[in-house]
Amino acid sequence: MNPTRELIAPHAKDLGGGFTVRRYLPAAARQAVGPFVFFDHFGPVEAGPQDQHDVRAHPHIGLATVTYLFEGAMQHRDSLGVVQRIEPGAVNWMTAGRGIVHSERTPEDLRQVARRSHGLQLWVALPAADEEMAPAFSHTPAADIPALEVGGARLRVLVGEAFGAASPVAVRSPTLYLDIALSAGDAFPLPLAEERALYVVEGRAQLDGEDLPPGRLVVLAAGEEPMLSAEGEARVVLVGGAPLGHRHMWWNFVSSRKERIVQAAEDWAAGRFAPVPGETESIPLPDRRPAL
Repeated sequence: MNPTRELIAPHAKDLGGGFTVRRYLPAAARQAVGPFVFFDHFGPVEAGPQDQHDVRAHPHIGLATVTYLFEGAMQHRDSLGVVQRIEPGAVNWMTAGRGIVHSERTPEDLRQVARRSHGLQLWVALPAADEEMAPAFSHTPAADIPALEVGGARLRVLVGEAFGAASPVAVRSPTLYLDIALSAGDAFPLPLAEERALYVVEGRAQLDGEDLPPGRLVVLAAGEEPMLSAEGEARVVLVGGAPLGHRHMWWNFVSSRKERIVQAAEDWAAGRFAPVPGETESIPLPDRRPAL
């Protein structure tokens, strides 16, 4: 592997009920890639009626969550009153801003059947000037995501612009997120962004003919334009954009100001966040509180 590239290994995180994700960002060696400060890959995992993989109501500030499924479905509810089923191929962008609460549950029609779940959840930091903006939720159906073919590869431009196609997902800073499907013989140069990282979701892929290491987030060197290819079926995502500088991160909170995170923790403990209509369960604040 090119020595100018950085490899990030995941650590396992149990979200409850035995539902474990592979977390790549933040990492000890690198907090972010472009504006992306959080990168979770979950599944593919089989679940049945006995499994409880719901994520109870919990708060966020200072970030946007980006949920993208390859398989399965998820029911989103938030303190704005939004109820949205999330299905494969759609992009769900939730801007926390000054504060939002949401839950992510198995849809009722899937609770009593065998099911598979597979996807990515990423967090994007907001520019410092937007951290206290009003919270919002945006759902972009799969049919509205631009799809194109480059060098034989099938690309979906989830966020940002690439190869003349622009995603309708609104962002607050330069952001790039591509879903790339490859077959044997496909090859194309990766689009540029100030910072970029590649992740192989399924199969095996190569950069300039060299295998990308499985199970690693590969941070590319600035300005390089390697050829991405595959010798068989593969699925790869590319994330990146303009970096926003250091952020303080604790639990579900992100901010350029540490004191703001302390305040958010106090607000959640005191019940000052707006509730999610219809939700009766929530995740309590961790015992260990943030400190200035």
